Amino acid sequence: MALPHLTLASRALAAVLSAGALLAPLASCSSQPAGDHAVSPASSVSSASSASSSSSMGSGETSPSARSPERLGVTVLDTAPLPPDTFTQGLEVDPDGNLLIGTGLNGKSRLLRLSPGAEAPQEETSLESSFFGEGITQTDAGIWQLTWKSGAAFLRDSATFEELDRASYDGEGWGLCNAGSELILSDGSAKLRHLDPKTFAELGPRTEVTLDGSPVDNLNELECVDGAVYANVWMSEDILRIDPESGAVTAVIDTANLNHSPSTDPNAVLNGIARIPGTDEFWITGKLWDELYRVRFE
Repeated sequence: MALPHLTLASRALAAVLSAGALLAPLASCSSQPAGDHAVSPASSVSSASSASSSSSMGSGETSPSARSPERLGVTVLDTAPLPPDTFTQGLEVDPDGNLLIGTGLNGKSRLLRLSPGAEAPQEETSLESSFFGEGITQTDAGIWQLTWKSGAAFLRDSATFEELDRASYDGEGWGLCNAGSELILSDGSAKLRHLDPKTFAELGPRTEVTLDGSPVDNLNELECVDGAVYANVWMSEDILRIDPESGAVTAVIDTANLNHSPSTDPNAVLNGIARIPGTDEFWITGKLWDELYRVRFE
């Protein structure tokens, strides 16, 4: 059976009523790990009341974590088909307007470049079958591509996809984005890591992401835009906009009105955010979705 898509508010209520109720069906839905990431029942998305997180700073100001986040939706501007069975893990737009897509699953993980709406990629490369591909991001040095549990990141030539270098990291890799002076990585927890764009070495302390004062885990695919981080929340229809310094969620974006046809595959969840350069528009999609949506967050 397919799990229902949930907004953050409804997930918070569900967590209070029955913390394990959403995860039990998931384990029996697929031979793959839950979705593509195995998590414990304790790692559900939560949202505490704003009253619990309000704090005074003496001058009458409130800290970033205490401010109520904006509540936004999506305006769909256009759609485009995606090649079938695209298990989207990372989504980017290159300088020429082409899509870069990193896909997952052992033996099926690839990096693709294709024009929006095209049936076949212009370039592609496959990972070795032992690697489960995850998020991607573009840098001056090339394209970094994560793996889920292998602790390996691949640096690829931006034009040819030839492997240029390989780096290692601890734990899991989920999402990745380029914030300019650093890369930001999600690992399925409520923490964001800060990495050197050239060496992939971790820089400084990790940042805990909070919504109304409570940690938000299951952070998945990332997109860095103008000093903010946009993050998919695994198994949710919400996208979060995050201040990467404080970790505070500054906006919750509800994508439920995409009117995407539900899938019988529980893995087919929202995952993929890519800002279209020079605009305030984004391409968004999901794992195994057959459509790509060009949207504005409003």
